[in-house]
Amino acid sequence: MLAALLARVFFWLWFACALAAGHLLLLQRVPAATLPALAAALAAFLALIALRIGVVRTWVNALDLRLLVLVHLTRFTGLYFLDLGSEGVLGRSFAVPTGIVDLVVATMALPLVFAPLEESARRRATTIWNIVGLAGLLFALGSALRLSFTEPVQLRMMTILPLSLWPTFLAPLLLGSHIAIFARLAGDRSVAE
Repeated sequence: MLAALLARVFFWLWFACALAAGHLLLLQRVPAATLPALAAALAAFLALIALRIGVVRTWVNALDLRLLVLVHLTRFTGLYFLDLGSEGVLGRSFAVPTGIVDLVVATMALPLVFAPLEESARRRATTIWNIVGLAGLLFALGSALRLSFTEPVQLRMMTILPLSLWPTFLAPLLLGSHIAIFARLAGDRSVAE
């Protein structure tokens, strides 16, 4: 119970800080390469907390695996990336592939969460989906990093709300959930053997 309460408080405080950073335009004061680095650092911090702090690890392991997948329905925001990329507001080399992969991953998440699958089939499908989803996020971070050095102005929209939530909140949350899913699948496999 305490872990769940602490997780909720942490989640909402983190979200409030991400909103404040976007509202105050704090991300405009840092080099563009900071955006993907910040997302990766926050994801690593989440993973470290979830894997190293026993009470948090226990709470994460008690979550229904489908709930961790359900979080990825937020990746339907890929439509917004595609729109901004087509308008030239966000770098096309970042927005288009990121938007397409996010839409694919969000769509693939639907049957994982809602279809009545046999447990072994669900595990295999979740593993494949998790690999695709993580690879897509890593590609997006790599694309943002490359763009931050070649055309940093193309990432300017990522420093303004609502897109500022991508590097400060959504991408780290999604990366952290992919890591948690891999850990859960590995743990479930070792228990089954």
